Amino acid sequence: MLTEERRAKIIDIVNEKKAVSVNELVDLLDSSAATIRRDITALSKTRQVVKVFGGATSTANLSVLTEEAAVGTKAAQNVKEKDSIAHHAASLIEDEDFVYIDAGTTTLSMIDYMDNTKAKYITNGVVHAKKLMDKGLDTIMIGGRLKASTEAVVGPDCTEFIRKYHFSKAFMGTNGISLQAGFTTPDSDEAMIKTEAIKHSYKAYVLADHTKFDQISSVTFADISDCTIITDATVSKEYGNAGFIISTEHI
Repeated sequence: MLTEERRAKIIDIVNEKKAVSVNELVDLLDSSAATIRRDITALSKTRQVVKVFGGATSTANLSVLTEEAAVGTKAAQNVKEKDSIAHHAASLIEDEDFVYIDAGTTTLSMIDYMDNTKAKYITNGVVHAKKLMDKGLDTIMIGGRLKASTEAVVGPDCTEFIRKYHFSKAFMGTNGISLQAGFTTPDSDEAMIKTEAIKHSYKAYVLADHTKFDQISSVTFADISDCTIITDATVSKEYGNAGFIISTEHI
């Protein structure tokens, strides 16, 4: 079977079944698993199917999240997983670091484990700044418009403020991670700030529990390859191939 013919059949099968595994396609098309995976990767790049762990889904199943829960709601979700991620992230801070701490519940948990008083910290999280200050850490609070639902400072003033600085490390939150869309958030103002912080960092980390994978919010703020992901579980090889991942499951 010619490549184009086989790929056309894959699209038809995926659209009919809505979701299909590599093994199913191997049986249906009498092709090797390696060939099917290459086909899925190629079709995913042209957005004809959605590549997921172990197979593919229809693009009709691809939902985009446009809203996010309030801080109090998110803080109660996946507490143990966030704690393990936060603990490891904090251990990466060294004496001479100038650290950007993004607003978010996992980055907030990270502060519980931060005890490096020689490093300097900057954040757009209101609660983060208070918590850093209470621990006696050298802290800069970014100015701008306050977004109540995430307790974060956002807007063009905030973005302009960040442009003056160069961080050795940035620790970022995200609402979604996908091979198609990269790191995403529902808010365009927050996306601008995240993009700028990553751009001005020597090393950027995204702190994300396993529920954030294969999720897409409406605005992309970075590509997968732009940041190292710190997560709580082993994720698919496709994500590992696209960027560097640290899993606290193996630490």
